[in-house]
Amino acid sequence: MTDTSPWAQPRTSLFTDHYELTMLQAALHSGAAHRRCVFEAFSRRLPDGRRYGVVGGTGRLLEGIMAFRFGEEELSFLERTKVVNRETLDYLAGYRFSGNIYGYAEGEAYFPNSPILIVESTFAEACILETYVLSVLNHDSAIASAASRMTTAAHGRPCIEMGSRRTHEESAVAAARAAVIAGFASTSNLEAGLRFGIPTVGTAAHSFTLLHDTEREAFEAQVASMGASTSLLVDTYDVEKAVRTAVEIAGDRLGAVRLDSGDLIEQAHWVRRLLDELGNANTRIMVTSDLDEYAIAALQSAPVDAYGVGTALVTGSGAPTASMVYKLVSRTDDDGSFVSVAKAAKNKASLGGRKYALRRLDEHGRATHEVVGIGRRPHDDGNDRPLLEHFIADGELKPGWTGPEGVTRARERHAASIAELPSSVQRMHRGEPAIPTVYEEN
Repeated sequence: MTDTSPWAQPRTSLFTDHYELTMLQAALHSGAAHRRCVFEAFSRRLPDGRRYGVVGGTGRLLEGIMAFRFGEEELSFLERTKVVNRETLDYLAGYRFSGNIYGYAEGEAYFPNSPILIVESTFAEACILETYVLSVLNHDSAIASAASRMTTAAHGRPCIEMGSRRTHEESAVAAARAAVIAGFASTSNLEAGLRFGIPTVGTAAHSFTLLHDTEREAFEAQVASMGASTSLLVDTYDVEKAVRTAVEIAGDRLGAVRLDSGDLIEQAHWVRRLLDELGNANTRIMVTSDLDEYAIAALQSAPVDAYGVGTALVTGSGAPTASMVYKLVSRTDDDGSFVSVAKAAKNKASLGGRKYALRRLDEHGRATHEVVGIGRRPHDDGNDRPLLEHFIADGELKPGWTGPEGVTRARERHAASIAELPSSVQRMHRGEPAIPTVYEEN
């Protein structure tokens, strides 16, 4: 029978590791596969010196979980390669996630041991989601965390995501989405624009100028085609000559000039003076060239109007993963009651028990603590903010978390979340997490 559900394609079930299916097989054999369990995704620590992380990828993950199916092609592969036995294949043929998923809203700030995602279902259903959960959350949260630092450093000046050519083609789409959630204004990636309703921008590269016999001819062609409000790249040859030529051609309606090399701070200052002298006070200056949050912060003193960011963004600006893990923290015993379980290794210890979380706020609405309740909801001082949202209820995806609507919602959540954190998050130098995490146990 053909699966006609909206989640029939593309399937995500083989975006997983071999050992998850063999664990499932062994659990089916022991009879423990259908025990009710609670799994939790969290990060034990932030990247060195970072003061907060940003949750990214939740919307993509929820869509992927709804599409987590084993069709004929996947089952045939697993049978042919003898990954699992017939009993397990029969189970996978009917796999549908029917449990509950809670978590921090996408765009939310998180801290060490924050319960970012909580999966409640049978062991069989939750176990095989591990790799997929972590691959999405680790990548997108790393990008969103880096992007948030960059938009913070930009102090309201727009940032443009331009990193597609520096990463895998699908990662590029995910990175653009994560960047916009964390405050970037737009992307150069058209697929991200199509899937998520993200504004896309772009004009021309150096090759366009080099294609023509003269820089003037290139600028004339671009202005004639795109209008005087276009952005002209002015550092292919001589910057001063290029700016003068650009103004001669486009006049005072010239939208922007882009600088992509050299000492950007110095160049921005004298290009600004030159544009003003030529009567182009409204022509903006955009800078690119391997920017990261530190370069953006340094450019605050320069008359720059926008930043184009590529390589540093899509690689997490030195932290390409959020280092999240996915751990079983609670399961039912033989009598059906839940018991806490946790790994006890010294350097990788985790806290057992189902978690609940809220952000403690002072009388001014400023965050002071991350409060995690273990086995129970933490005490609310009265103006504290609960952090866990219910995304999937008994296998049904709740509306508003995916697609373009999910991106808009996550972007709004990010802005509000960062605004309530202490001012230390504005600093680029190394430091401790912006707020401490405290625990309340049964």
